[in-house]
Amino acid sequence: MLKNLNQTWDLDGIFPGGSHSPEFAAYLDRLEADVRELAGEVAAGAPTGAAGWAARLDRVQDAMVRLRQAGAFTSCLNAQDVGDKYARVVAARVSQLRAGFASVLTRLDQQMLDVPDLYWDELLKSEALRSLAFNLDERRQRARDMLPPDQETLVNDLSVDGYHGWAELYDVATGRMTITVEDDGKIVRMSPGQASNRLSDPDPKFRARLMERWEEAWAGEADFCALALNRLAGHRLNLYRHRGWESVLKEPLTINRMSAETLDAMWEVVAESKDRLVTFLQRKKKLLGLDQLGWQDVAAPVGKTEGKLSYDEAAGFIVEQFGRFSPRMAEFATKAFVGRWIEAEDRPGKRMGGFCTSFPAMKQSRIFVTFSGTMGNVATVAHELGHGYHQSVMNQLPPMTQQYSMNVAETASTFAEMIVADAAVRNARNAEERLVLVEDKLQRAVSLLMNIHARFIFETRFYDKRRRGVVGIQRLNELMTEAQKEAFKGALDLHHPHFWASKLHFYDTRTPFYNFPYTFGFLFSAGVYARALEVGPGFEGQYVDLLRDTGRMRVEDLAARHLGVDLAKPDFWRKAVDVALADLDEFLRMTA
Repeated sequence: MLKNLNQTWDLDGIFPGGSHSPEFAAYLDRLEADVRELAGEVAAGAPTGAAGWAARLDRVQDAMVRLRQAGAFTSCLNAQDVGDKYARVVAARVSQLRAGFASVLTRLDQQMLDVPDLYWDELLKSEALRSLAFNLDERRQRARDMLPPDQETLVNDLSVDGYHGWAELYDVATGRMTITVEDDGKIVRMSPGQASNRLSDPDPKFRARLMERWEEAWAGEADFCALALNRLAGHRLNLYRHRGWESVLKEPLTINRMSAETLDAMWEVVAESKDRLVTFLQRKKKLLGLDQLGWQDVAAPVGKTEGKLSYDEAAGFIVEQFGRFSPRMAEFATKAFVGRWIEAEDRPGKRMGGFCTSFPAMKQSRIFVTFSGTMGNVATVAHELGHGYHQSVMNQLPPMTQQYSMNVAETASTFAEMIVADAAVRNARNAEERLVLVEDKLQRAVSLLMNIHARFIFETRFYDKRRRGVVGIQRLNELMTEAQKEAFKGALDLHHPHFWASKLHFYDTRTPFYNFPYTFGFLFSAGVYARALEVGPGFEGQYVDLLRDTGRMRVEDLAARHLGVDLAKPDFWRKAVDVALADLDEFLRMTA
C-alpha cells in the first residue's frame, strides 16, 4: 500500500540545485560544445557508406537525447514556480541550443536529400540503418518541402527571440495573474491554475461568481494575449507562404503523421454524434437546476461523493486498476509515485495545466499536475502516467524512433484514463456516487468531442482571418463564441468569449493546432480499449507492440497493422464514439 507519499517531485536527482544548478550549467556547456563540433562535421560534408552514416547518426541521436533532457528539466523548473526568473534564463539558453541543433538537422536532411534515390534505398536496407529506415526516409521527404538550408537555419535562429519568445512571454504574463473571488464570505486569491480547478465547484453561485471574475481577469490581459496570438500566427503564415504551403494544416498533419482524409473522417463522425451529447447536456442542465447552462457548468458535478480522495488513496487506486490490465503499468505507476516523479501539490505560483515530460538519458519521467482531491484530478494523474508508461516501453529503442507524435501520445494517456474511470464506476459505493462517476466520464467526452472541436473551429477560422491582417479582440471574442455555439450545437446558453486568451495551447510554438490530436487520441484509445476488453489479459503484449511502433509508422499504418482498421473511413470512428458514449443510456435511465 502506498502511504505518506510526497506530493512534490524530485528534480535534484536529475540536476541538484534547481535553476542555479552548477551541474546543469556544466551539462549545457558540454552539450553546446558537442553540438558545435557536430555542426562542423556536418558542414564539412556528407558521410559516405552505411557505416559513415551510422556513425554520424549515432552522434546526432546522442545530442538529441541530451537536448531532450535539458529541455525537460527547464520545463519542470518553469512549471513548478512561475516566479523563478533564473529558470527562464536557463530555458532561453536551452532554446538557443535547440535552434542550433535544428540547424544541424536541417543541413543533415539536405545531405540525405542529395543522395540519389537508388543509393538511398540501398542505404536503408543496410544492417546499420535498417532500424531507422522509416524515420530517415520521413526526414528526407520532409526536407523536400522546406526552404534551402541557409534560409531554414536563419528561421531557426531568429525564432528563438521572436517566435518562441512570444510563447515564453505568455507563460510569464499569465503565470503571475491572480483571480480574486468571494468564497464563504472571504476574499480568495488564486492563480489561474487553481481557479481553473475551481470552475467545477459544486456550488452554482460560486461557479457563476468565479466565471465572471475569470472572464474579467482575461479581458484585462486581452491586449497582450491578442498581440501574442496574432504575432505567433503571423510568423507561421509568413513561413508557410515562403515554403509554398497553402494549407495551415499541412504542418500539424505532417507532425502527427496523419492524412487530411483521416482528420476529415474523424470530424465528420464527431459532428454526427453531437445530438447524443446535446441530450446529455440538456439532462444535466435540468439536474443542476439551472435556467441557463454556462461554460462553467459543463464540468460541474451532478451529485455528491463521500468526500475527496487523499493523494495516497488516489495513488493506490490508480496502481490497483492499472494492475488489473497490466502488471507492467502498475509497476511503472508505483515507481513514479514512490520515486517522486510527480509534482501534485496544490499551491499558488505553479503553471496552469498538466504535462508529462521525459528524461531519456536517465529513462525517467516527471509529471506535473495540481491535485485537489477530485476524481477529475485522479483521472488527470492517470492520464499523465499513461504518457510516462508510453515512453517507458520505448526506452530501449533508438532515440530517433522514440519520437512519436502528439495524437498517438494522447492514445496511451487516454487509455490509462479510461482504465481508471471505468474502475471508479465499477467500485462506486452507492447509486449516487455511480451517477457522479458516470457523468464525469460523459463530461470528458463532451470536453474532447465538443470543447476540442470548438478550439479547432476557432483556430481554423482565426488563421483564415489572420491572412488578411491582425485580428482584434472583439473579433477574436466573436470567433470564439461562434465556434462554441457550433461545436456545442447550441447546448450552451452562456459562453466563454475570452477562451482564446485563457487556453495556453493556442500559444504553444512547438505544437501548431494543439487541439485535434486530443480528439484523435481519445477516440483511437477508445478503439484500443474496446479491443483490450475483447482480448483480455493477453492484450498487454499487443498493446506494448502498438506503443513501440508509434514512433516509426504513420497512424493509418499503425491502425491497419495492430487493429486491422482503416482510419480514413468513418466505420472505426463510429465504433469508437459508441464506446466513448456507452454510458449515456445508463445516465439517462438513472436520471429519468
